[in-house]
Amino acid sequence: MMSWASAFRLRQYVKANLWIAPLFGLLLGVVLAELAITADSADWPPSGWRYSATTASGVLSSIVGAMIALLGFVVTIGVLVIQQATGTLSPRYMRLWYRDRLQKTVLATFTGTFAFAFSLLRSIEANSVPDFGVTLAGMAVAVSLLLLLIYLNRFTHNLRPVAIADLVGRMGEDVFEHGAAAVRASAPHGGEAAVRDGRTTLVRATAGGAIQALHAGGLSALATRHDCVFTVPHLIGDYVPRGAVLVEIRGGRSTPDDERVTDLIALGPERTIEQDPAFALRVLVDIAIRALSPAVNDPTTAVQVLNHIESFLTVIGQSPLPGRYVLTGDDGRPRLVLRGRAWEDYLQLAVCEIRDYGATSVQVCRRLRALFDALLDSLPPTHHPAVLAEADLLRESLERAFPDAARRAVARTADSQGVGGRFRSDRQPG
Repeated sequence: MMSWASAFRLRQYVKANLWIAPLFGLLLGVVLAELAITADSADWPPSGWRYSATTASGVLSSIVGAMIALLGFVVTIGVLVIQQATGTLSPRYMRLWYRDRLQKTVLATFTGTFAFAFSLLRSIEANSVPDFGVTLAGMAVAVSLLLLLIYLNRFTHNLRPVAIADLVGRMGEDVFEHGAAAVRASAPHGGEAAVRDGRTTLVRATAGGAIQALHAGGLSALATRHDCVFTVPHLIGDYVPRGAVLVEIRGGRSTPDDERVTDLIALGPERTIEQDPAFALRVLVDIAIRALSPAVNDPTTAVQVLNHIESFLTVIGQSPLPGRYVLTGDDGRPRLVLRGRAWEDYLQLAVCEIRDYGATSVQVCRRLRALFDALLDSLPPTHHPAVLAEADLLRESLERAFPDAARRAVARTADSQGVGGRFRSDRQPG
């Protein structure tokens, strides 16, 4: 029986590969061609759908050639997307782009139409023509062309950095909200002591990899079965080398098998977004700092990305972030301890590199100041010290980057648009 971790990795493989959907389209095209031939043999098509053998052969041959050409065209677009994503966006974005359902639908439609037309060609004889199938092949070409236009329109508009930032930001917010709801049921007070009691057994990773996801329910159930407590000392997204401690087992009447434990934690070559909202924030920051590189020099894009980072930080800051989650089993006792990112971790990830790379940009500095002011207005007081600390670091960067007092005063003025949309605030510039 396939383990949970293997099933998770298989789902990731299916989502990230572009050949599986076209393969199903190819097989479906062959099956539909056989059904169309069967329908023709029953004298079902009306007289208006009749074709000569020469016409049908020419039409189907043209469709086969056109589908191959369109497949090559879509592959060419994919290569251009990869070049743009790795050059001006973030290589991490490619893991999300591979999963686009529209792209897979287009490829599957093209391969399916190709297989359908090619399968019909073999049934054409001087006195036997698959009239119904030829008509369906023409309709499939029309659908393929429509999907191609939708595909081109979508990627023409959605490959802009701001559009990708909006997509990634919303994905990250959804993952955070779903993940927070799933692990929000912490153990009652006193669970801390229960976690510390008993002997400790270490489960080590049999192979290196980043923690992509874990099955919290399965780990809790396994811990309940053995009357012990599992502690995962790593964050989701951390890279765990081979032989490193993956899980700590405390107490228990018996010790669970190491393989049963590791089968509930999926390791892979890189991070995924399924249970790791910080990965989405990482992609947003990558896009912003690439825009700030001397080769690109586009601070306006960085400012636009900061809009989505602010939205993401607001969602995170308005949720409880205990830094440690103690999940209970069916018996109500603590069974699983997971590390969580603190507010300071998210905030530093969001602004540290952008502040450093954008320290000489008036736009970026003003937008960062507006971001800090907005967070202070919208988040609870417990999060204010970290925000004020980052604001102090921004002030120090301004002191170094703008020795002229007049320019420094302009750069440290809060502006929600960077330049041109001054942010009204009662706070004095820091």
